[in-house]
Amino acid sequence: MSLVDELKSAVTPRAALLVVGVFALQLLFITSYVGALHHPEPKDVPFGVVAPPQVSAQLVGQLEKLPGAPLDPRAVTDEATARDQILNRDIDGALILVPTGRTDTLLVASGGGTVLSTALETILTRVEGTQQRTVRTVDVAPASAQDFDGLSAFYLVVGWCVGGYICAAILAISAGSRPANRERAIIRLGVLALYSVLGGLGGAIIVGPILGALPGSVAALWGLGTLVVFAVGAATLALQSVFGIVGIGLAILLVVVAGNPSAGGAFPLPMLPPFWKAIGPALPPGAGTWAARSIAYFKGNDMTGSMLVLSAWAVVGAAVTLVMSSLKRKPEAEPIADELDTASGARAH
Repeated sequence: MSLVDELKSAVTPRAALLVVGVFALQLLFITSYVGALHHPEPKDVPFGVVAPPQVSAQLVGQLEKLPGAPLDPRAVTDEATARDQILNRDIDGALILVPTGRTDTLLVASGGGTVLSTALETILTRVEGTQQRTVRTVDVAPASAQDFDGLSAFYLVVGWCVGGYICAAILAISAGSRPANRERAIIRLGVLALYSVLGGLGGAIIVGPILGALPGSVAALWGLGTLVVFAVGAATLALQSVFGIVGIGLAILLVVVAGNPSAGGAFPLPMLPPFWKAIGPALPPGAGTWAARSIAYFKGNDMTGSMLVLSAWAVVGAAVTLVMSSLKRKPEAEPIADELDTASGARAH
């Protein structure tokens, strides 16, 4: 057999296309991660200002005009309201001006991301210094001492997402990426649901009772984990039912390439470039990370949007999988399986 024949036998046309697709995915991975994380800086961070009426507007205006617009300041009536707004995740910090002294108070919430809290402290220290004033920092929702840089919630959600799409991929690879009928699709979704319940529980127990990395309700984290795993898995099954084996690559594109760097894990959303800041909350890693931090550090506040996003991925993914399995198609083997069989036959001869 000639070298050309050996090459054609070793690398089928479809395999060559898949290699090209993997190459593109690799470049997109690098572009997405480096693009999102190579130069983090705060931008339009929701920020409260508590000051006497006669200076409040002036101080808000001063903060609005900071170079690079790191803050999105707004007047807040008093310190108690500022604390409530931080715990409700309406703002990320607040400056409490004390007119009778030279030291003001900065409220932050490192549970939402220690990098952002540190950035706020740096900005306000510099601003206060220009007025010959000092600032003391009070952490309203401090990150756990076992949660370095507030990353545990992010890594927990990443683990859940990985489990979701790998489980769906295995179900596809084992017996064809497109379910042959509705019954098979229902079985796959049922297996995925069971896996999601176990995966959600396992993750919640590991980061809670075992490692002590995250405070908060284990039951709430379990429920969140179940939804995250199922949402990602159902979306992966749906993409496979529409695009075949290529759907696994598309799931990785959505969850890993686009979702992880935009999730607000290493750097909270206000520190990400506009594109990643915009897409992050709409993808499972971002929605899951936000909700996990809310459970751990913010008394479960402001989770509605994230839960709706995850529920939408779960419901739409399951619905598409069931609809595609109901469409009448000619029975056929997976294209890759056909090519592998053909290649094996060629080598045998």
